[in-house]
Amino acid sequence: MPDTDALDAEDQKLVTLARAALARSSAAEAAAVRDEIGRTYVASAVELPSLRLTALQLAVAQAVSSGATTLEAAAVVVTSDAAVDDAVVRDLSTAAPVHVVRP
Repeated sequence: MPDTDALDAEDQKLVTLARAALARSSAAEAAAVRDEIGRTYVASAVELPSLRLTALQLAVAQAVSSGATTLEAAAVVVTSDAAVDDAVVRDLSTAAPVHVVRP
């Protein structure tokens, strides 16, 4: 997991937003993404009987539904050692960093 002090200010903002989302929810993870024009989208994981989305999937879905065509960066805050699947980010950008951090 990266040292969040080493992140640039814009990526640190994503971490801060994701941590705030995690604090507001009872989810095991939260994520924030930044699109090509600097808009940010924040989400917590959703686990319902008929719908399961990771925080990253939901944040990317929000970005796409708002017109984003590419992503600049993403941050995921996780409470476990589970691997983070970044495939949904890769659908929009092969180069966008995905920072995985602890609360």
